[in-house]
Amino acid sequence: MVDLFSVMARRAAVLNRWHAWRATRGQEHTTSFIAQPEPRTIGSFARGRQLLAGKYLFAGSLITAPDKAMWDLTPPDPAYAAALHGFAWLDDLAAVGDARARAAGQAWLWAWIDRFGRGRGPGWAPALTGRRLTRWINHALFLLRGTEDAQNDVFFRSLHQQTQFLAKRWKAAPPGLPRFEALTGLLYAALSLQGMERFADPAVNALALECASQIDAQGGLPTRNPEELLAVFTLLTWTAAALSDAGRSTPTEHLAAIERIAPTLRSLRHADGALARFHGGGRGMEGWLDHALAAAKVKTRQPDGLAMGYARLSAGRTSVIVDAAPPPRGAASDNAHASTLAFELTSGRRPLVVNCGSGASFGLEWRRAGRATPSHSALSLVGHSSARLAEPDRRTGQEALVDGPRHVPVEIGQTDDALRFEGGHDAYLRSHGLTHARKLDLTFDGRGLTGEDMLLALAPAEKRRFDKVLKAIPLKGVPFDIRFHLHPDVDATVDLGGSAISMALKSGEIWVFRHDGTHNLSLEAGVYLEGTRLKPRAAQQIVLTGYAMNYATRVRWSLSKAQETAIGVRDLSIDDPYADED
Repeated sequence: MVDLFSVMARRAAVLNRWHAWRATRGQEHTTSFIAQPEPRTIGSFARGRQLLAGKYLFAGSLITAPDKAMWDLTPPDPAYAAALHGFAWLDDLAAVGDARARAAGQAWLWAWIDRFGRGRGPGWAPALTGRRLTRWINHALFLLRGTEDAQNDVFFRSLHQQTQFLAKRWKAAPPGLPRFEALTGLLYAALSLQGMERFADPAVNALALECASQIDAQGGLPTRNPEELLAVFTLLTWTAAALSDAGRSTPTEHLAAIERIAPTLRSLRHADGALARFHGGGRGMEGWLDHALAAAKVKTRQPDGLAMGYARLSAGRTSVIVDAAPPPRGAASDNAHASTLAFELTSGRRPLVVNCGSGASFGLEWRRAGRATPSHSALSLVGHSSARLAEPDRRTGQEALVDGPRHVPVEIGQTDDALRFEGGHDAYLRSHGLTHARKLDLTFDGRGLTGEDMLLALAPAEKRRFDKVLKAIPLKGVPFDIRFHLHPDVDATVDLGGSAISMALKSGEIWVFRHDGTHNLSLEAGVYLEGTRLKPRAAQQIVLTGYAMNYATRVRWSLSKAQETAIGVRDLSIDDPYADED
């Protein structure tokens, strides 16, 4: 049987090559900028120095080749190749900004034109071309300093060709972030390059339509991926600023999308300034979120209730963010996780309770493992996630998330001394007759979080289903566990004769986990998955294990700062995000 996914992928690649070839046949080309948007991208000085040292770290893989130019590398996978051809690494070289960094950027850029500029290679895809155009235009002053007229002519000819390609192929980019990247590149080129002005209005109108269709009333994306939302928000603020600099108005739909997204991102920001890690998203590059929010100048307060399906409790120096909605469905679920009612907790600058994160950069098995409920700080029935992965789609090759919760009732309020979250989901109703309910109370001073997890068989039909399951496993009950994944920097030890877990943060804070003593408590090995690392990081996890034998099973637990922990802690420890990459 013909693999439809391969056929569709080959067809898209053929069309990309055809339009790239056509775009590079013309003799006319732009010769100069009519205007140039201010560079707004943020690079990493450390990553820039790594590149100059011949350490090419992209998409979770490191190639150390100080004597090789970038385009002489053999990418280990398509994600690595995409990172090379997208040219986002120019941000890192620009962050270094010295003569050596400029010389490397110039050499690698003109080598790309020489090797791939005639429409060859994997970089001729709409999203990658848009990303690349944006960087080339952003860093043109950095790149063109000291160059000869002949080099400049080659540079502008390639910009012209890539713009022509994007004008034909941006619609082929999947909706969401890839299409926003393609349109951003097209709009930047139309506003900046001589002779490309005719593409400005189509790009502006297309962006407005994408804003109206992809950004919902809560300021969220269908994927519910916080890091992807930040990326889209950043592109929208860049394009709005570029339009303003060019003396053009920004469509109402475009500005309204920025207004909706900003407060949602504030709700998804932990106390340390990083994003909550859900549905394939990471924490975001250091300072990226704050910079984007400051650039947008949107003062709208955080929304009451949910933001893109997440609930936030914040008090003192502590933030708690909960996945409080059904997971994405359909094509939007290709990177979604079975994380309903999972939470993360951050104290000051230090994450304490986390989710494992996306393992996509470490291979298919890690990617699948990261999407399962046991990889989140949540309750799961042993052997069952709250949603499962479907068979790979024959057209796209992606694994959608199916059979997840359909009904997730939520209430957010407060008690006399705490902020309260209450939620439930019905993912285990069909299989076991059980509803999972979770209650979280964060004290007003942020020093304590108390939790209660319940497995309930409520209606008569649900009780009959539960009884049927019990008969199949007599004298045991339905096994479950509640996991609390700890950040790798947390030093945890079993305390009080095995009845508690003490956790020391790098800031000097001490937190203690306790439970009601009705179930088994253990401290086990865990893992933390970061796309910026070469391999999964070792971590620890607290696990409460028990059996549901009645129509109502209740587990109470708490996380609280030790009494000797000061209210205010001077956290001066500095992290090196690339410590294990040298």
